[in-house]
Amino acid sequence: MDDRYLIAEYAQQKTPLCDACNQVQPALYQEYGVQRGLRDENGKGVLAGLTNISEISAFRTVDGKKVPSDGRLRYRGYDVKDLVNGSRGQRFVFEEGAYLLLFGKLPTQQELEGFHEVLAYGMDMPTNFTRDVIMKAPSKDIMNSMTRSVLTLASYDDQANDLEHSNVLRQCLQLISIFPMLAVYGYHAYNHYNKNGSMYIHRPDPELSIAENILRMLRPNMEYTPLEANVLDIALLLHMEHGGGNNSTFTTRVVTSSGSDTYSTMAAALCSLKGKKHGGANIMVMQMMDDIREHISDYQDEDEIKSYLNKILSGDAFDHQGLIYGMGHAVYSLSDPREVILKSFVEKLAVEKDRQEDLALYTNVEHIGTKLIAEKRKIYKGVSPNVDFYSGFVYDMLGIPMELYTPLFAIARMVGWSAHRLEELSSATKIIRPAYQSLVKGKTYYPRDER
Repeated sequence: MDDRYLIAEYAQQKTPLCDACNQVQPALYQEYGVQRGLRDENGKGVLAGLTNISEISAFRTVDGKKVPSDGRLRYRGYDVKDLVNGSRGQRFVFEEGAYLLLFGKLPTQQELEGFHEVLAYGMDMPTNFTRDVIMKAPSKDIMNSMTRSVLTLASYDDQANDLEHSNVLRQCLQLISIFPMLAVYGYHAYNHYNKNGSMYIHRPDPELSIAENILRMLRPNMEYTPLEANVLDIALLLHMEHGGGNNSTFTTRVVTSSGSDTYSTMAAALCSLKGKKHGGANIMVMQMMDDIREHISDYQDEDEIKSYLNKILSGDAFDHQGLIYGMGHAVYSLSDPREVILKSFVEKLAVEKDRQEDLALYTNVEHIGTKLIAEKRKIYKGVSPNVDFYSGFVYDMLGIPMELYTPLFAIARMVGWSAHRLEELSSATKIIRPAYQSLVKGKTYYPRDER
């Protein structure tokens, strides 16, 4: 018998024993006052640190009372809506946002050009890295492929473990530059070796933006429309940063606090982001929407849509988890500002791609689903769609394969992770080490022949 099957059979046999010893009774969390997931019973996060990088707000104070308000996201004090509106669709803003998060100020034109030049220079990977690392063991899971590549890059860096701030900044800038190539080339390797597709390895153009280069490297003909590049650029900006408390950014700070190197830290962040409760959420939205299409006949029939969404919420349809994916957020209540911004561009792209019918379905699911969740779950603060609800639809209209949805999130969030790593190194002095209450009781030891 193959060793793998032997191990698998043993694991299956021992799983009940393993599960039994790892179960913690839910009531004990309340008894010991444990804030599960570092959140209290109302969902508010435990205050674990301070940051100057970004601010997320979803409430305002009226007559001394906290009331829900439209969500707001600020990068270094600047509202992301202003960053988007300031571009007027005539220039790319991802690089501008990256400069802002890393250096704390909006760049002048000259500073932005210099920054763009540095990022373009960083798009040069080690000799034969694509062949020897990315193509060596292609995987459908591009996030795993990227993680392996990031860890391997450490072996090409003579200063991999140097925590001097200028060296860490250099490493972060190079990873920001190289992430699009790790993702897109990883997909092409998988598409060629695993799916028998054609192989395209296009070099990035140093004159283009990150968004343009992603589309250039991904597509066989390297062509894209101005609107396509603009919408992807906005999506990357909106995914760039979201406070220190989200799972992957907190992971970045935890690993940084231990004194680990940049490559290990970013690999850990990638591993966190790939989970379906975090960066993989937009894939769940796409799969749910495909399921809805299969079970309703009229995208405009609100009663039919409501009936099926009720089945999803009750656990009788789709993945039987009782969730309408892309709805609700741990912080935002009335609205997610990222979703509001992205939806305005979704509408323009849907017209260009002749996808208005699909947009109508999304709009109806958004309208009906938020109300159903608020009613059934008795969520009085309000329920709104989050950025994941539309981001997958955007990528689908751009012809981006689903395997790259979460990697695109990583390409954007690498900037935020970098800012938080640098802030942790500069400001924090202690390793992050929360407490756990032990439930272990003393037991009598018996020699092996007496067990």
